[in-house]
Amino acid sequence: MIGKTIGEINIGDKASFTKTLSETDVYLFAGITGDLNPAHVNQVESEKTMFKGRICHGMLVSSLISTVLGMYLPGPGTIYMGQDLKFLAPVRIGDTCTATAEVIEKNDEKNRLVLKTTVTNQEGKVVIEGQAKVMPPRR
Repeated sequence: MIGKTIGEINIGDKASFTKTLSETDVYLFAGITGDLNPAHVNQVESEKTMFKGRICHGMLVSSLISTVLGMYLPGPGTIYMGQDLKFLAPVRIGDTCTATAEVIEKNDEKNRLVLKTTVTNQEGKVVIEGQAKVMPPRR
């Protein structure tokens, strides 16, 4: 399985991935990363925060962008070279998020793409925005 090469990709191409983030996702991510911040794993303590309850890790939510890049656009074989992120709103357990990547720059000679990356919740609110730089696979 191999993704699209630079020659198969055009500026404006888009792909998305949608996932409902569960309590299990949050606890597994906390265990894998060691980020046991009470804002994510302790309901009583998280109710004392500005969010008034638990929220998903920002990096867990932003990892949905990696799914788009690594599985859909450009797809398998893609090398993730960089990512800028802005966290704009909290994501709560049970929210359904859609990560979208859109090609905004293409450099055929260097085999590089820049993609606008956005994550929205089930209400269409942008919760994360940024840009990714990737190297698509070669055949």
